[in-house]
Amino acid sequence: MKEVGMLNRQIDSALNRQGHMDLMIVADAGFPCPDHVELIDIALSEGAPSVPDVLAELRKVHSVEKIIIARETADHNPSYFQKVSKAFGDDVEVQVITHAEFKERSHHVKTIVRTGDFTAWANVMLVSGAGDRWQLEISASSSKS
Repeated sequence: MKEVGMLNRQIDSALNRQGHMDLMIVADAGFPCPDHVELIDIALSEGAPSVPDVLAELRKVHSVEKIIIARETADHNPSYFQKVSKAFGDDVEVQVITHAEFKERSHHVKTIVRTGDFTAWANVMLVSGAGDRWQLEISASSSKS
């Protein structure tokens, strides 16, 4: 029996299928999920789980190189925006796009995890990245000297 890491088997399976630059969305309860995209619905009740709760768990097991968030999140929920934009640390790039573009890009993600979050524009797109386990004989910074 698996007792560590990501315990939700659907999310664990989705993470195992993510490669470098693949996309995943952690969405609020009302996000319009395209029919052709895998949807993992973990919404339990209003607010549970929240997008930040799910991001905190994903951070433990998933390498992310960029977070994409709608401009409307920053405009209407600035403290929430600050919280989710730092969910994977200060070194992860944050890209801000319109909510309309976010919805358009949702057609190209591998998986959407739907939460019970009722925060408006709470959706976060994750761009999978290479973590710090990848070995380099010569690092990019040392080869410039």
